[in-house]
Amino acid sequence: MKTGDLVELIDDAMVAKIVKAYPDTFLIESEDGFQMEVAKTDVVPQLNYLDIDFSAADVQQKIKDDLSPKNKKSKKVLRDVPVIEVDLHIHNLTDSTRRMSNYDMLDLQLKTAKQRIEYAIKHRHKKVVFIHGVGEGVLKAELETLFRRYDQITHYDANYQTYGVGATEIYIYDN
Repeated sequence: MKTGDLVELIDDAMVAKIVKAYPDTFLIESEDGFQMEVAKTDVVPQLNYLDIDFSAADVQQKIKDDLSPKNKKSKKVLRDVPVIEVDLHIHNLTDSTRRMSNYDMLDLQLKTAKQRIEYAIKHRHKKVVFIHGVGEGVLKAELETLFRRYDQITHYDANYQTYGVGATEIYIYDN
């Protein structure tokens, strides 16, 4: 930058003209005629966009880029969403069932299921598969009752080829 150049102050919205250049500073004059000395690091050259030379090829490329359809990311298909698996077989939840009644075992399984649902909702997971086994269907019925307490959850039988008959899958919708 040299004497006569227009500059802008970095920390102030002011355009000024360089009156005199010193080794570390400039003497500048504002549009109002006010003069002051500023550090060279506090000013930047004012860009005059009318002086910038755009070639016709640059302009055509810019127009083409602006008008071309953008590459839109496709939404994830439901089957591509990662799945959390929760095995509710009692031997996976506790070391020993020696002093547990059937009610205690069912209660532990339901509490585990509820904790996993809350975790999935909190961490925005979409799919959870609860492996409950076939048995007499008591745990499956209780799980379905639990799932109905949540407005943002739908449940259905999990993939037969992967889990057989003894699993239920839930899908969690965003609020």
